[in-house]
Amino acid sequence: MVWFKRKSPGLRIQKRKEMPDGLWVKCEGCGEIIYKKQLAENSYVCTRCDFHFKISSRDYISLLLDADSFQETDATMEAVDFLNFKDTKKYPERLKSAIQQTGLKDAIRIGHGKIEQKPVVFGVMDFSFIGGSMGSVVGEKVARAVDYAREKKLPLIIVSATGGARMMESIISLMQMAKTASRLARFSDEGGFYISILTNPTTAGVVASYAMLGDIHIAEPGALIGFAGPRVIKQTIGQDLPEGFQRSQFQLEHGFVDMIVNRKQMKSTLNRLISMFTD
Repeated sequence: MVWFKRKSPGLRIQKRKEMPDGLWVKCEGCGEIIYKKQLAENSYVCTRCDFHFKISSRDYISLLLDADSFQETDATMEAVDFLNFKDTKKYPERLKSAIQQTGLKDAIRIGHGKIEQKPVVFGVMDFSFIGGSMGSVVGEKVARAVDYAREKKLPLIIVSATGGARMMESIISLMQMAKTASRLARFSDEGGFYISILTNPTTAGVVASYAMLGDIHIAEPGALIGFAGPRVIKQTIGQDLPEGFQRSQFQLEHGFVDMIVNRKQMKSTLNRLISMFTD
């Protein structure tokens, strides 16, 4: 009979290692747990299902423009509380909170930069600033971007990410539609070239004001695009809506957008379009 004798202690109980917060994120599309660094390297697109995560204006600038080419204009413009508006909190308090959380003065950044060395006028909304809502500052900045593109005869690109007009500014926010639409009409009449990029979500007043007034409309995959939201439409007509209603593919099939482009191919697509439609 052979006897065995344990030379070392039995199984050792190891303390559970805590995973540092902020290193992983769960995909809203497929539930995959993704390492944040890997996600950033993939342009914030899920490596498994191609779900496009919401990203900041800074990320779009980094992804779409040549490195260090973006020169921001009107960066210090801030909204004014015309109406002494208050809901659950006063409008100035809401603005102050948004500024502190995002480091931005309002929901859009405008300026000029380059795409593969081609100069462009560039605007990009940021949904993290009060839901990317359009107030007087957003409308004025878009108008100034259009004027600059018209003056310099440069292509205009605007990335939209918005829930619509800003209710805290009431009629003032709705008046921005006339300002931006008239500027874009003149820009178009003089041969200007405007590409509108629609991300998730692009809805309501911004759709009517400038997001759907482009020469070419490019949507990111899965983006919600429309004037009124699906829930409001369903309640209004009293009927169930088709699968994927108002998402990018649905809008492409119904002629509302011109193309759907994965974020990873967006810069190269913009470069080709600029080369095709401008001198």
